[in-house]
Amino acid sequence: MSGERRSPPEADLSRVRTLPLRERANKVSADAFAVPPGEDRSFRAFLDALPDLLQATSLRAVARAVANAAAGGKAVVWMVGGHVIKTGLSPLLIRMMERRAATLIAANGSAAIHDFEIARWGATSEDVEAGLADGTFGMWEETGHEFNGAIVAGAREGMGLGEALGAALERAPALAAPDRSLLLAARRLHLPLTVHAAIGADIVYQHPSADGAAIGACSMIDFRRLAAHLETLDDGGVVLNVGSAVLMPEVFLKALTVARNLNGGRPRRFTTADLDMIRHYRPRVNVVERPTRTGGGAGYQITGHHEIMIPLLVWAVEEYQQEAGGGEPHAAP
Repeated sequence: MSGERRSPPEADLSRVRTLPLRERANKVSADAFAVPPGEDRSFRAFLDALPDLLQATSLRAVARAVANAAAGGKAVVWMVGGHVIKTGLSPLLIRMMERRAATLIAANGSAAIHDFEIARWGATSEDVEAGLADGTFGMWEETGHEFNGAIVAGAREGMGLGEALGAALERAPALAAPDRSLLLAARRLHLPLTVHAAIGADIVYQHPSADGAAIGACSMIDFRRLAAHLETLDDGGVVLNVGSAVLMPEVFLKALTVARNLNGGRPRRFTTADLDMIRHYRPRVNVVERPTRTGGGAGYQITGHHEIMIPLLVWAVEEYQQEAGGGEPHAAP
């Protein structure tokens, strides 16, 4: 065997085939670039100044879809997790409800608890680790007693879970921040707010007053109400998943299946969007991809902090509603 050392082979770049640039399909053009601030400092100027690329394009598309759905009388479903309430966004969602840019709010248990506590006592969100060490995390008497009491009373009257909580707040002797509550706004505006319980996932189920049968009965009603409401997504509705990584995407997929099972494969051709701080598997496949691939429409995934992205979306929706000459605040009958 020879001891001669040989260099590894090299590609002959002189033989490479090149193409004229005019034949290339470009993803980015100068026309899509952002516009620096000018004399007009309105929100509409800001919106128009965003680059027409990636998530800026998606944000405007989702906002227009919501505005168009509201104008066309189609469903606009907002599915919310607890962090949306904890970051102070309830007033913006209430504004969407008033302008019919939210026709149903579907909440997980965490969102309902935070909303209930804000309305009743004006504060929410404890230090979990501080209470976990000695077993006091979530063991709050007033929250557990009143929240579970509302559910038991609601079950006796055949109410949905969200309906029962809203009714209990209306009966409460005193409210600290009623104008910040989605539960109360839904009652005032006669819009559905459904709550989808996962027993064991929320602090109220630790309380001695928790009644599994009542929780299940009320939440089952809300599941059926959500499934019925999804029928009005057909040809132009919108579903927004905001801050729920697992529960609401799973509930939505089953409720959509029920709606299509009962209505010959409809609803179809609607818009979906997931807005969260990080990207998760279930919102992507259950909200953004599967529903639109099997029924047409478009799905978007916009990543960013709720306290920044949701205000941008809501302001954009209102801007496009005003552009179309509609979306005046709804006066409750």
